[in-house]
Amino acid sequence: MLNSNFRSVCACWVVSIVLGGPFAGSAASAANYTEKPGKEGDGDHTIGPDYRMDLDLTDRGNPKGRSFEFSMRLADSRIFRGDDSTLEPKKKAVREERKIFVYVPAAYKDGTKAPILVTHDGPSRLDLVRNALDNLTISKDPKRRLPAFIVIAVQNGGNDGKNSERGLEYDTMSDRFARFINDEVLPAVLNNSEIKAAYPKIAFTDNPWGRAAMGCSSGGAAALTMGWFRPDLFRRLITYSGTFVDQQDDDAPEEARYPLGAWEYHSSMKLIENSEKKPLRIFTHVSENDNRSKDPEETYHNWVMANRRTAAALKAKGYNYRFVYSRATRHCDRKVFEQTLADTLIWVWRGYHAD
Repeated sequence: MLNSNFRSVCACWVVSIVLGGPFAGSAASAANYTEKPGKEGDGDHTIGPDYRMDLDLTDRGNPKGRSFEFSMRLADSRIFRGDDSTLEPKKKAVREERKIFVYVPAAYKDGTKAPILVTHDGPSRLDLVRNALDNLTISKDPKRRLPAFIVIAVQNGGNDGKNSERGLEYDTMSDRFARFINDEVLPAVLNNSEIKAAYPKIAFTDNPWGRAAMGCSSGGAAALTMGWFRPDLFRRLITYSGTFVDQQDDDAPEEARYPLGAWEYHSSMKLIENSEKKPLRIFTHVSENDNRSKDPEETYHNWVMANRRTAAALKAKGYNYRFVYSRATRHCDRKVFEQTLADTLIWVWRGYHAD
């Protein structure tokens, strides 16, 4: 028998397909799609304490793509207007508009349905992703090659933690943020006049296996949550220093079902292990000094414990997962990205092909 969480996800798929929308056919698109990524790189890995920059994340003089930037007013959104009752705007300011950064790699051919990578807290780490695309979309090594995905780096709505717009967007246990990206951000990119002038036939794949999300900290939690609640939209997930802890707003409606927020992925509720296995490919990471708390009363805020337990739950359920523990590093430590991000992107996209 299917549990209630899986039934609710299935209901979302049906509603999306029935009601339409810019990517309503994504579940159908994946129905006849198959890939064989294998097990290479899966499992638990430890790195450090010494780190080096991966040369594939540097400018190696290869052809460059095109960069674009535009803004979206929160007041124009139907999903995140910046006026939720959970917010405390006098203490934690809400942005009037968020910036959207887009990178179209040189290897992209106008008119093809591009795979995409949505990154949170844009433009964080976008420089490294751009270099990876420039270098690895033209790699002659089939085991070290990336598809020509388009990157959409989305700025958060402002501030951090409980009662903030960023916290609402990233730490809430629902499909709301996935819907915001799918229903509002992606169409805005496709309809942007500057982008359309450069790529008149630009298009995104509606195959969820061609759609990835990446973030750090609460942005990492958001990446997992996007895929967890809407695997019909996003299936390749990258989380660095993920906040799989209790940071959901205390007065959020989702507290009734998930009282400990993202901690419930690995809590006694065992959300990951007790739910139907979802079609997801998941990378997670935590740093040795990643907001570790030794206070027993702060158990639900221990990043290291939370990420280890999340990885263990993914393993127990049989997911294609990769977990990296980095020694002698801190929260969202750039040197971890500089050493691992190329390998992470290669692993998460392994097996993908245009359908």
